[in-house]
Amino acid sequence: MEKRRIGSFEVSAIGLGCMSLSHSYGPPPPREQAERVLLGALDAGYTFFDTAAVYGVGHNERLVGEVLKPHRDQIVLASKCGMTRGEERELNGSPERLKTTCDESLARLGVEVIDLYYLHRWDKRVPIEDSVGALADLVQAGKIKAIGLSEVGAATLRKAHAVHPIAALQTEYSPWTRNPEIAVLDACRELGVTFVAFSPVARGFLAGGASDPTRFGPGDFRSGMPRFQGEALAANLKLLAAFSAIGREAGCTPAQLCLAWLLQKDPTLVPIPGTGSPEHMAENTAAADISLSADIMARIEDLVNQRTVAGPRYSPAMQATVDTEDWTA
Repeated sequence: MEKRRIGSFEVSAIGLGCMSLSHSYGPPPPREQAERVLLGALDAGYTFFDTAAVYGVGHNERLVGEVLKPHRDQIVLASKCGMTRGEERELNGSPERLKTTCDESLARLGVEVIDLYYLHRWDKRVPIEDSVGALADLVQAGKIKAIGLSEVGAATLRKAHAVHPIAALQTEYSPWTRNPEIAVLDACRELGVTFVAFSPVARGFLAGGASDPTRFGPGDFRSGMPRFQGEALAANLKLLAAFSAIGREAGCTPAQLCLAWLLQKDPTLVPIPGTGSPEHMAENTAAADISLSADIMARIEDLVNQRTVAGPRYSPAMQATVDTEDWTA
């Protein structure tokens, strides 16, 4: 697979988001299936794996650590701190808590150092400079190699970067979530920060696998997301049909269309689609070899954008935990 850079690391152009192997999208897959996803990704050329302390309340870090430990020298391993209590999603960005969480993550992952360690959410009770300062102490201590941020805007990124170089900024980006285009993508380019796009297939919606919320399993947090409800869902389904038609014209699946669009939008960003399906993982991998015409790129952007997608991406409670710019601001 094509390679891209995150700080000093060379990584596969597409990484694997590991969250869905443990929680958030209904019951996680069986252990054997999760192992097939992880090892299949490794065989397919993935070298960038993204987990977090909050995923499955530690389950995901243990899973990733156990399955990939024999291949540690082949991968760049990312995890996150600052949100650590599962579905309660309690934020705690105090330096003491971040350092404790790092030690806990190291133990669960079974590694001596984490390559890329993100602040999962900015706890606004704590100055971003203090939280990043704690992560800088972890770099100095040899427990992490690089620092990342998740779900922060351009101004916060600049404040953090002034304390310690930030290697990556992660937030949601896909044709139906274009908020990074307001300011944060430009800030990343200015500062030399790699943008990591999570939910690059719109939480499964633009892949065609999340069009019927009545089929969501227990604990699937998309059930509470405005875009999957009522009139917003009905409007978005009309976009899905047209989006899928563009994919057929381009000779690819809707999921591959999303990923190819992202990869061509910016030759430095790294999308991290997640899945509990070995087949979907292989489907996503093939997107790295797809080239879209300028006409197809333009038609995607004209069809799916901040003016045409109905509903905010988060509920008010979840939105309060993020710091990203919003088109309505």
